Amino acid sequence: MNSWMEYWKKIWKVPALIAFCAVLMAIVFLLYDLPAEPVIYGAVLCIIAGSASFFYGHTHYVKKKQSLEYVKGNILINLEELPQPEDELEDLYQEMIRELNAQRMKAETGKQKFYTELTDYYTMWVHQIKTPIAAMRLLLQEDMEKNKEALSELFKVEQYVEMVLGYLRTEDMASDIKFREVALDSVIREQIHKYARIFIGKKLALEYSGVDETVLTDSKWLGFVIGQLLSNALKYTKSGKISVYMSESRPHTLVIEDTGIGISKADLPRIFEKGFTGNNGREESRSTGIGLYLSAKIMKKLGHGISVESGQNEGTRVYLALGRKKLDLY
Repeated sequence: MNSWMEYWKKIWKVPALIAFCAVLMAIVFLLYDLPAEPVIYGAVLCIIAGSASFFYGHTHYVKKKQSLEYVKGNILINLEELPQPEDELEDLYQEMIRELNAQRMKAETGKQKFYTELTDYYTMWVHQIKTPIAAMRLLLQEDMEKNKEALSELFKVEQYVEMVLGYLRTEDMASDIKFREVALDSVIREQIHKYARIFIGKKLALEYSGVDETVLTDSKWLGFVIGQLLSNALKYTKSGKISVYMSESRPHTLVIEDTGIGISKADLPRIFEKGFTGNNGREESRSTGIGLYLSAKIMKKLGHGISVESGQNEGTRVYLALGRKKLDLY
């Protein structure tokens, strides 16, 4: 809104009161049959003084508004730069703002402390739970044929534990990322080997002939993303195959394609949202809606890109753009 109109709405009662008083004085002068000239002269002087006061007040109003807008844009660090209060009421408002800000900071500090303690606890829990999982795997491997299904379920437990650890670490990835030139083929093969038993158990074909691509990335985090995408493809593909290859039309882009149930067009825009499961997730009770959210978050931190093409019962293609982009380490 125009600043003149804003200011007029703020002070219109004062000039209205002055004008009303001037009219009353004019009526009194007329009733006593006094000359009109003094009335006109006085009215002109009042108009000149009122106009000067109006322009001065508007200038002051604009400066004050700009000051408040600046504080609003930098409220976390510049709350003390509030303009000087003009009266006790403004002073009271500013005290209320400072008190609310102090309470907010106290609440945020408490929340951060709670989150730090919670993160420390779950990080410790994840590392501790790995010991009994490893022990269970050794016991079950003594008779692999008999315990094949149990080993498969234990593998899923390991993947969920790894996801928990990944989720915790992505909150502060900057100190954990180590960039170097990585042979993409070795990262992919490591993840394929991890899921080999699931491929065999579900009798799904894997098409992968190797890639000749070197990527500047963090191999651990990129491997985590590829593993999550393979896990999703295995989860939602009942028959057919899963293919891993470099895109011919998109430079430096890895494609993970499956012949699974696909993703509806309505769900596609939201698949990277935290906790979103969509129609497939509601049909698949084990879906958490965290895997793709973490994948997108990690790819952004690594300076890479991720996108998905799919349709209901049309399979899914996930594109990992491994070229360099602006990093987001914070």
